Amino acid sequence: MGASSMIVLILAGLAFAGIAILVAKIVTTNTTNAQKGEPYECGIPTNGKTWIQLNVGYYLFALIFLIFDVELVFLYPWAVVAQKVGWLAFIEVTIFFAILFFGFLYAHKKGALKWI
Repeated sequence: MGASSMIVLILAGLAFAGIAILVAKIVTTNTTNAQKGEPYECGIPTNGKTWIQLNVGYYLFALIFLIFDVELVFLYPWAVVAQKVGWLAFIEVTIFFAILFFGFLYAHKKGALKWI
């Protein structure tokens, strides 16, 4: 696979996305009414203020969870080839875990792991 294959793949992806957006614009009808602008929650009409601001701590907690969850994806290929590679694989995963651990300590020190 050369550079030309990559260019064709990128162009095909852009064309597919563009065609999908164009078809959606052509097929859908554009109607506006007041009911479309209202928030919908389980079919029950809302009472009071509907736009509330959530604490940013929830988002930080979720992002940190994703970071540590995605690292497990990187451990699977390492586990498959660890025996073939030998000590080099062990050293690499030790460095990887050290970086994650220092990131965890930093997040803990900043208070990002406290559930509010």
